[in-house]
Amino acid sequence: MATYVIGDVHGHLRPLQRLLARLRFDRGRDELWFVGDLVNRGPDSLGVLRLVEGLGQNATVVLGNHDLHLLARALAATPAKPKDTLDAVLAAADRERLVAWLRSRPLLVRRPEAVMVHAGLLPQWSLDTAVALAHEAEAALQSATAVDLLALYTRSRAGRWSSGLTGLRRLVVVLNALTRLRVLTLDGRMQLDFSGPLAEVPTGCRPWYAHPRRRSRGPFVVFGHWAAHGFACHDHEAAMDSGCAWGGSLSALRLEDRRQFTVPVPATRRRRE
Repeated sequence: MATYVIGDVHGHLRPLQRLLARLRFDRGRDELWFVGDLVNRGPDSLGVLRLVEGLGQNATVVLGNHDLHLLARALAATPAKPKDTLDAVLAAADRERLVAWLRSRPLLVRRPEAVMVHAGLLPQWSLDTAVALAHEAEAALQSATAVDLLALYTRSRAGRWSSGLTGLRRLVVVLNALTRLRVLTLDGRMQLDFSGPLAEVPTGCRPWYAHPRRRSRGPFVVFGHWAAHGFACHDHEAAMDSGCAWGGSLSALRLEDRRQFTVPVPATRRRRE
């Protein structure tokens, strides 16, 4: 039995199929973890959703920012963006089943072997706190509050956490951390507009995983979202987004021995977003 963590797929069905073939994935033996952003930017978000949803218990998925954007569009919480490639999903006969399945995915997974999140964890949070806050946001996404929450999330760049936050403002900061975070200031303010490589991290900021006051250190954490960072596996974390949406590759990491597997992906976009 093996557990493979797979980076941001972004609607690239054929590279995902090639990667699964390279892994010799066996539904009777193996488990796949997806770090989020199954959809958007690539040519076949519908095919990716159908494949992953069809894996049943063999697939563990956390929500990414593009997955939340699909939910926002499906619930009429936000309009389309110019570069969306989600129309086939929204027009599909099985749209409601796929949207309901995606909507029920978690924002954070905590297992003995690893923790999985799409973007990052705030330094102020212990792992127990992060899990509890993720559950709060998951419950809201599965309730009538989801439309208002996703509408606010779409237009918000709120970047500072406070335990005194309440209501939608609290949930939006949680969503921003779990699905949009890359770097933050030393005093803990998220810099959500930065998406560049490590060499260009703004002065006075740190990658979330290297923040000196991070309280969630210890467990191995796998995450995506940061294409310009590229794949990297260290003792306590693995960055899984190797630029599938930008002519890079789609990567997998076998948790048991930390071995990396990659397949190239033809470029369909000119720049990261």
